Amino acid sequence: MKGASHGTTNPSSGAKGRTSLSDLSPFSLTGKRILVTGANTGIGQGIAMSVARAGGLVVGVGRSAMDDTAGKVAAAGGSFEAVQADLGDPAGAAAMLDRVWDGSGPLDGLVNNAGIIRRADAVDLSEADWDEVMDVNLKTVFRLSQGFARRVLAEPGRRGKIVNIASVLSFQGGIRVASYTASKHGVLGLTRLLACEWAAKGINVNGIAPGYIETNNTEALRADPERSAAILGRIPAGRWGRPDDIGDAAVFLLARASDYMHGAVVPVDGGWLAR
Repeated sequence: MKGASHGTTNPSSGAKGRTSLSDLSPFSLTGKRILVTGANTGIGQGIAMSVARAGGLVVGVGRSAMDDTAGKVAAAGGSFEAVQADLGDPAGAAAMLDRVWDGSGPLDGLVNNAGIIRRADAVDLSEADWDEVMDVNLKTVFRLSQGFARRVLAEPGRRGKIVNIASVLSFQGGIRVASYTASKHGVLGLTRLLACEWAAKGINVNGIAPGYIETNNTEALRADPERSAAILGRIPAGRWGRPDDIGDAAVFLLARASDYMHGAVVPVDGGWLAR
């Protein structure tokens, strides 16, 4: 996947040296504008980098500055547009997508990656922590997907792709992450529902279920020797995942190589769920 995701073009092809769609790799995102939420760090940054390497133009969205991601994308020869937004405000997130579309051009893809986690025993989890996680991880995912689809469907002939970042906890229960697990089960169901409604209308909706990836969200687990050893002991690949492992899978789901995929949620977990 890593090699395949770096789309290639042949600038000398065609009678006048133009590159047509048929000349591009089916894994290329050349000329495609992709909005990625939570692009400032971790999986979101990995997705932004993979999209840029595949030729896509990245619109990175997050609450904090994304200078690090912008610099890395630029160093790789890619294009990055930073948009600051509070993704804990679902209505505000939807309005942001409209501003981006109207202000700098239509989007070809949406990656709903931003997510938060709150750890506590279920008997102790506060209502505030429940609501905050559900707003970012599920409600904003729906509002952004809804807004994206409305814009795509309003233009006859336009196509679009949505990639939702789910989790292995979309399939499992987990421990001490009640709101996170519920939200990621919701992302799985929403991905399938939206695919059923929009597949025949030119919109692909699919998802990725990351396993244990080296990000800020897993820092506490990786710092706990016993917990980290237990996790690694179950992963057939024998290592924690890297953000670009998820990024390259996202490129596939955004590219025309996956045009006949609808409602799939692909585990990228080192074999965790197969164990």
